[in-house]
Amino acid sequence: MPRQIPHDWFPGHIPDNVLLDQGAHIETSQSFELFKSTQQPGLTIGKFSSIYPPTMFDIGPAGRVTIGAYSLLNGPRIICDSQIQIGDHCLIAWNVVLMDNYRAPRDSIPRPIRIENNVWIGFDSIILPGLTIGQNSIIGARSVVRENVPANCTVAGNPARIVSAFPARPCTQGRGQG
Repeated sequence: MPRQIPHDWFPGHIPDNVLLDQGAHIETSQSFELFKSTQQPGLTIGKFSSIYPPTMFDIGPAGRVTIGAYSLLNGPRIICDSQIQIGDHCLIAWNVVLMDNYRAPRDSIPRPIRIENNVWIGFDSIILPGLTIGQNSIIGARSVVRENVPANCTVAGNPARIVSAFPARPCTQGRGQG
């Protein structure tokens, strides 16, 4: 029996090879309209992560996407023919495109994308195939990311360039420390 989302306005279902961890939330099954993955699992959504429209999982038969815990996807398009990993505590805004493949005849080899923990990606940004976005980084709105992004920095522009970097600071307990 197909998995339905209660009160879903779209007449679809959640594919069987989508793993939902505790508290994971999907707003509508329309996000799976282009989902063709045959992998087990094809998509993993971590605990208490949320997927809001118009998020679209355009995942090919060999594609596999992993979304970590406590992440929020608010309308990106994820184009995956190999592998895309999104870490814990990530925020991905509307109209962001994550693509591990150009799907063009000249360059049809997928190259995995890795987005590490606590990354924010601003609206209308594009992350091109084969890149790693380092932890605690911020991608400014409407950026085109063509190179790996180091941890703990902000990039912006087309092509995206580092506009600021900040040192990693250990967490401290209590207020007024650090």
